[in-house]
Amino acid sequence: MSEHSERSVVVERTSSGQYVATNARGGSIAFGTAPDGGQDSGFTPVELFLAAIGGCTAVDVDAATGRHAEPTRFSVTVRGDKVVDDLGNRMTNLEVAFTVAFPDDEEGAERARAILPRAVKASHDRLCTVSRTVEIGTPVTTTVTDA
Repeated sequence: MSEHSERSVVVERTSSGQYVATNARGGSIAFGTAPDGGQDSGFTPVELFLAAIGGCTAVDVDAATGRHAEPTRFSVTVRGDKVVDDLGNRMTNLEVAFTVAFPDDEEGAERARAILPRAVKASHDRLCTVSRTVEIGTPVTTTVTDA
């Protein structure tokens, strides 16, 4: 069975190298490239891509483990290598690392610790839309519309 539900964002240029993405619910996030190669602290598109992978799987894992205990630490680090070669610019060697801790004295913490590896695997293997799309692959169609 297949469930289709469109998702979309609109990306608007705000200034040279700077953009805002807005979703259908009105939420927005600014991103871009640092002017003249500087060290702007804002997110780049590649960093948003890594954050999307980490955020998607974090939501899955937190939902599964959080039913049993509130974590004292919940961190997801996503890294990869940017490659520029004959195939074009892309990310390789993507890795997602969870650091999660639960209090020893909280009821349900033992159960949360026990299901953590299964929750991470379930997110990776079937739940996280972002990483599943990357691993399976899907064509990206581009068009140009006259304003």
